[in-house]
Amino acid sequence: MAEEGGSSKNNGGLTSVDSVDSFRWVFQDADDSDSEIDINNDVQQEDLPLRNGVESEDEDNVEYRLIRTGPRVDSLDVETLEVSGAQRIDLEDITFSKSIKLAFQTLGVVFGDVGTSPLYTFNVMFNKAPIEGNEDIIGALSLVIYTLILIPLIKYALIVLLANDDGEGGTFALYSLICRHAKVSLLPNQLASDTRISSFKLKVPSAELERSLRIKERLEASLGLKKLLLMLVLAGTSMVIADGVVTPAMSVMSAVRGLKLGVPMVEEDHVVMISVAYLIVLFSVQRIGTSKIGLAIGPALFLWFCSLGGIGIYNLVKHDSSVLKAFNPVHIYYYFKRDSAKALYSLGGCLLCATGSEAMFADLCYFSVGAIQLIFAFLVLPCLLLGYLGQAAYLMNNNGHAHQTFFSSIPNEIFWPMYLIANIAALIASRTMTTATFSCVKQSIALGCFPRLKIIHTSRKFMGQIYIPVMNWFLLASALLLVCFIANTEEIGNAYGIAEVGVMMMTTILVILVMLLIWQTNIILVLLFSTVFLGLEVIFFSSVLRGIRDGSWLILVFAMVAYFIMYIWNYGSKLKYETEVKKKMSMDIMRQLGSNLGTVRAPGIGLLYNELAKGVPTIFGQFLATLPAIHSMIVFVCIKNVPVPFVPPSERFLFRRVCPRSYHIFRCIARYGYKDVHRENHQLFEQLLIESLEKFIRREAKERSLESDGDDDTDSEDESSRVLRDLNGTVYSLGAPLLSKYKSKTTTKRPVISEASTSHEPPKDSTNPGQDKSLENELTLLHIAKESGVVYLLGHVSIRARKDSCFTKKLAINYFYAFLRKNCRRGIATLSVPHTRLLEVAITHMV
Repeated sequence: MAEEGGSSKNNGGLTSVDSVDSFRWVFQDADDSDSEIDINNDVQQEDLPLRNGVESEDEDNVEYRLIRTGPRVDSLDVETLEVSGAQRIDLEDITFSKSIKLAFQTLGVVFGDVGTSPLYTFNVMFNKAPIEGNEDIIGALSLVIYTLILIPLIKYALIVLLANDDGEGGTFALYSLICRHAKVSLLPNQLASDTRISSFKLKVPSAELERSLRIKERLEASLGLKKLLLMLVLAGTSMVIADGVVTPAMSVMSAVRGLKLGVPMVEEDHVVMISVAYLIVLFSVQRIGTSKIGLAIGPALFLWFCSLGGIGIYNLVKHDSSVLKAFNPVHIYYYFKRDSAKALYSLGGCLLCATGSEAMFADLCYFSVGAIQLIFAFLVLPCLLLGYLGQAAYLMNNNGHAHQTFFSSIPNEIFWPMYLIANIAALIASRTMTTATFSCVKQSIALGCFPRLKIIHTSRKFMGQIYIPVMNWFLLASALLLVCFIANTEEIGNAYGIAEVGVMMMTTILVILVMLLIWQTNIILVLLFSTVFLGLEVIFFSSVLRGIRDGSWLILVFAMVAYFIMYIWNYGSKLKYETEVKKKMSMDIMRQLGSNLGTVRAPGIGLLYNELAKGVPTIFGQFLATLPAIHSMIVFVCIKNVPVPFVPPSERFLFRRVCPRSYHIFRCIARYGYKDVHRENHQLFEQLLIESLEKFIRREAKERSLESDGDDDTDSEDESSRVLRDLNGTVYSLGAPLLSKYKSKTTTKRPVISEASTSHEPPKDSTNPGQDKSLENELTLLHIAKESGVVYLLGHVSIRARKDSCFTKKLAINYFYAFLRKNCRRGIATLSVPHTRLLEVAITHMV
């Protein structure tokens, strides 16, 4: 058992929680009161038990009794608490000119998709349900108006955007937000130190609200619910990827198709060929930075919205202003009453007016919530409503001729300028959803749910702007296949609806969980939100499923392929990590390996990359068995992606000792948020790591000096001594065969370096000169190792299913996961490490 206490500060009814163990229960040896083993069984809270200052899983066959001690001091915890006040840098004051610039960028990046929906909404809607009278036009227009008000405005702009993860949007951002408030993450190597990142410290629900606590306990206790939550997130992300396929196809084809009105001899095949050329050009320039593109095309999209509103007003005045009565929702009731089957079928086309709503949320990382809300409410939504009102007025005065409604309603004098602007807007809309897809894929890669891909950061100023070449060409190939295979905007529109409503439903479910668990919203409001939006989206989904036989099933194939890839990768990665944890080395085995094989220590620093956040990886035993010598300093480097957007640089590295001090083996956990940029080259990474290691050694020595409280016998020996005491005062032997040969070579160097260093520094007034000497010797060894160079030790750990495994597991692990792992980007590719400084060893585990 373990008793835990927590410190909290009340602020406005909310509680800022920082979980810190205040007491612990330990086993005490009946014969040795200094030998302690922590039996806190919460694997998320602490590393493996320590004995004699050394990580080990082995237990001696001795008798223990329970005693209560003070709080356990862990080096990882100490480091994470060191900079608890760190916060993200606030945005600078925005001037009027910068506000205008930001507004244009927001238009160009966020609203391209929803802004081009008037090109095709009425076409698809009335193709599904032909017009039989003016009342049908009024009813359909009323449906469009209230769909725009309910989904993009109320749901997304006013509610969903507030559920952002420190300014980040998308399905994985919602998932990481939920994981920060409940232990529902299935990421394998999570530690308590992850929750002590300053980005993690948010305002969380008060413990007094029983409903929130019951939900939290239920989620944490049920593995099935955790898996279901992850499956919903993966399904939502796969729908975003499918949306990134269908948006370019639909937008470009709808814009190009207007050419058939201006040039009657243009055939459908010509439209397909021009659309293919547009798509190739579009995805070829996708690498250009989002801010540059947004600033360049922002004015063009502003002109598009103004033209859309202006043409709408013109059509209202010229044709029939009675369409304004569509703001009365009773016409929706009349529309369904006349022919409910036809009206239900038309909902699939009506949904297209809300396309791009998810992109508003997924692209949130580029702009602020307030900027998106203001621009949508005061520019985008009014212009869209005017555009739809104008098209309806034109249909009322032209006997419901709904073929190419948008282009038919344009005055002849400005047809070609509007055609050009519409094509530019369609290209912008395609880029909007592609950018959102890149953002969601990067989040899923960072959280271990997608194979590693090459990510290019297109801006030095805006770190969230990325380009993923593999995804870019995959989206291009899929969009071309969709255009050439279906070549019909009505059928593509139905596929568009499937992708849109799919991701909308996943987002709604996750936001409901956020409202219950984090916001602690009144249950009546939660039920109202669930009934209105989830119920509305279920109705929309049932409508689009009716047209799935027309060819729109292809988009479901794309989504299922993306989901399958993410699920297999997550399953294989988790199984691989769990296998490594089970087969990690004990300290006794490592000592025997070093002694029996005659391993010696050579000058230098060895960085051994592995995925374990605790214990000694098995691959290290392979290095000991393969190499006649290992480096004088060994650092187990574990690069972790934690479920926060950003990790401050001052909190990037955490260190602790893996062995007794004479072994000079450390663990380094390098933590990155899912929006952080892994941009360091190997020189900068080495410099930051060594500087952080030196700080850790100095801080550790200071803490040990304080713990000794002036005891002359504690740590008074130098590094070559045979006895050392740990933080709890336990005495253990430093008979480390791994260092025996290297000590004799470096001992003669230490007095010279020590003398040189002290000649430039004033004498230290220390109450514990032995402690200072031990610290100085270790820092000297670190500097010698640094000058000798850094070598990267990489272990390629692969897994294969056992022969007695079921066929499904063999297929998933031996073929699908192995194929993905073979063709994904290698982890070392993020650092430009020369091959001359690289050592690699492969090992295969049977699972």
